[in-house]
Amino acid sequence: MGYVEKNLVNGETITYRARLHWIVFFWPAVACLILGLPGLFVTGMAIFSSDKDSRPVLGFGVAELVVTALIVGFGLLRMRSAEFAITNKRVILKYGIINRRTAEMFLQKIESVGVDQNILGRMFDYGTVTVRGTGGTLEPFTKISHALEFRRQVQERISELPGMQTATQNAVTV
Repeated sequence: MGYVEKNLVNGETITYRARLHWIVFFWPAVACLILGLPGLFVTGMAIFSSDKDSRPVLGFGVAELVVTALIVGFGLLRMRSAEFAITNKRVILKYGIINRRTAEMFLQKIESVGVDQNILGRMFDYGTVTVRGTGGTLEPFTKISHALEFRRQVQERISELPGMQTATQNAVTV
């Protein structure tokens, strides 16, 4: 049970979930190429070497593999610790395990939802979602997968609010 499920109030249901985009693994993948492959090669050479003085080389190779595993592990933790959800009452955004950053806004208090995408974000369908609450509160969250769909889902939930349906109908008839 994640953060979102633990913090739902009575009568609140999750209508949409988003995750971090796989692009957060870009730098861990680079680390695998730069450290992991040579570490694997050096470790293999040291293990299968008949030279008795290969212990320092083996230690170096194992150290490279451990550092690579830690970097990839942190990437996985970052991915698994981020939760983004839209409920019938709120938008809930959460990052982190040790240093937790959360934003929870009632749908009635949201003024706008912005999406910023660079060229890679447009190509791979991710972006920074900024939720602006009443009073000018800005909550930017980066590298959210399907950011435009997240924004659309928030807008749909807001349009379904009881007061918004009559305001929309009045605007159309005028």
